[in-house]
Amino acid sequence: MNTDTDVIFISHGGGPRPLLGGPGHREMVDQLTKFAGTLSKPSAILVISAHWEESLPTVTAGAHPQLIYDYYGFPPEAYSIEYPCPGEPELARQVYQALEQAGIPARLDHERGFDHGLFVPLKLMYPEADIPCVQLSLVNSLDAGAHLAIGHALQALDYDNLLVIGSGFSFHNMAAFFSAETPEIRASNRAFEDWLEETCADTAMQESARAERLAHWDRAPHARFCHPREEHLLPLHVCYGLANKPTDSHMSATILGKKAGMFYWKMKAPR
Repeated sequence: MNTDTDVIFISHGGGPRPLLGGPGHREMVDQLTKFAGTLSKPSAILVISAHWEESLPTVTAGAHPQLIYDYYGFPPEAYSIEYPCPGEPELARQVYQALEQAGIPARLDHERGFDHGLFVPLKLMYPEADIPCVQLSLVNSLDAGAHLAIGHALQALDYDNLLVIGSGFSFHNMAAFFSAETPEIRASNRAFEDWLEETCADTAMQESARAERLAHWDRAPHARFCHPREEHLLPLHVCYGLANKPTDSHMSATILGKKAGMFYWKMKAPR
């Protein structure tokens, strides 16, 4: 990585709900809005979304991707949300080449649009929709080590003033979101979040140990309760694989009644 890059893993909330109002996302909306104001405006944004899985890591390469309303059961206004940001084919090409050069077969997709893992948080963070965006898929094996390797490969990117966003959710048990809160659910949520914060933020931890913990995240306390399926956690693995250091700052918000984390890394180019 030959340029300064901001990397952040965010918990993006439930579908389009953050854009529709309501108290369940108020903390998240406030945090993302304020956090964006602390960053220099990026030249482009690369988003790794929990809502796109392919057999190979795949990159949106179109110049003007449409939006994909990949949710159901919401009021009509959820299907008329607009976020007309352009694509960035040159960044897409760099992402593809970085993966291929690392021995990770990849694919460019010139037709796919942007799903809500991109347009919901970015409409909060950068409502002007004037920053070019590219989206990178997860791999449908959901292998944690493979996603750490994808992030590591992205260190080869040489794109000035890039923002990389891992758009997921550090707690993603859908049944628990809509169940009555109990002391057991609360304790399980907190225990996993504490483990995740320690794993990402402990400056005394060796990077090999940090990577090992993330590769075997399912050994963490209550891991499979918090993530019955891990697609919403894996964008964090890509972010850490890219940063390869402890987080520079972290935040937490109560989202739909559950504690959820966000992690930020500042990557400095060699001087």
